Amino acid sequence: MKPASCRNIADLQQAAQHRLPRPIRFFLEGGAEDEVTLRGNAAAFDDYRLVPEVLRDMAAVDISTEFLGRKVAMPLMLSPTGASEAFHPTAECAVSRAAGRAGVIYTSSCMSTRTLEDIAGVGEGPRIFQLYLLSDRGKISELIERARAAKFDALAITVDVVAHGNRERDLRTGFSVPPKLTLSSWLNFALYPRWSLPAMRLKFQMANFPPVPGSVEDPNAMTARMFTKSFTWEDARWVVEQWGGPVLLKGVSAPADCQRAIDIGVAGIMIGNHGGRQLDSNAAPLHQLPRIRDTVGDKLKLVVDGGVRRGTDIVKALALGADMCSIGRPYLYGLAAFGEAGVARAIEIFRSEFERNMIHMGCNKVGDIKAEHVVPAGRP
Repeated sequence: MKPASCRNIADLQQAAQHRLPRPIRFFLEGGAEDEVTLRGNAAAFDDYRLVPEVLRDMAAVDISTEFLGRKVAMPLMLSPTGASEAFHPTAECAVSRAAGRAGVIYTSSCMSTRTLEDIAGVGEGPRIFQLYLLSDRGKISELIERARAAKFDALAITVDVVAHGNRERDLRTGFSVPPKLTLSSWLNFALYPRWSLPAMRLKFQMANFPPVPGSVEDPNAMTARMFTKSFTWEDARWVVEQWGGPVLLKGVSAPADCQRAIDIGVAGIMIGNHGGRQLDSNAAPLHQLPRIRDTVGDKLKLVVDGGVRRGTDIVKALALGADMCSIGRPYLYGLAAFGEAGVARAIEIFRSEFERNMIHMGCNKVGDIKAEHVVPAGRP
């Protein structure tokens, strides 16, 4: 199978499933508890229908947009995803190269398996560096200075991981970093030699942090050791001031929190719930988007971060008030299945679908997509 044979993101997902052992696949695809949030993020897009306009001159269509002062190829960015080496040996650098060639934003996780300097050293596109709520303020300052030196364009603070989510799929498979070999997991890995044989040469370390020799940690223990439960709005203000450039808050759902974000000088919000991996039964980002836009007006850039699987999803989000959409699992499916070429294919699928959808909608440019282009499903 080749990347071009995958016609949509579901095809890439299926290709990834054929390559990944069960513990790694569950880590990628799973969510918290009953996975209500996980399913609801994507299902929310089915609650809206598009209203196209016809008899427009659509000979020229421009799907580019501007975000945080940078022109980008389309209103789609790649979310931060930690431990990408678990899905393919080329890891985050492959994603950075593919994003750079496509002209879309790549958000690099501080929990990456390649250093932020290595990631910044490949590709030419705009980049955002993501920070977690670390208990060590000195480490936060160090990462900020490293990101500044590596010429990242903006910072994203993930605010929805105060405690590790109850991801029961991972608990059942005993997922750890690096993967821990037991009899049952060994059998799972042995059935997938295309993943397992290259993985024998990998370190599976969080490259931006000093390694703990011989350490094998489950994600709960890692979160408890490295993150803090005491991070407040004043701490977030401190990070904004330390960085001195554009900052996004990632993982916000409540309109009131978005108003507080304005008060501390944040540039934008990634409306999301960590892909359904933290609090189950959390509201879908798309459902919260109109309420948040009504609250903040044009004072914040808004990103829908969760459930985006089609070009029509991007159109719906923009019509409801988003400036940008963000994807995580879709490009990881491509990475797991085909490496860098798979990431490029995932981006191309979205680009092709979005451009075609804009033509169908009668919208020559991104700014033409308005509220009147979407209605709730079931409305006569």
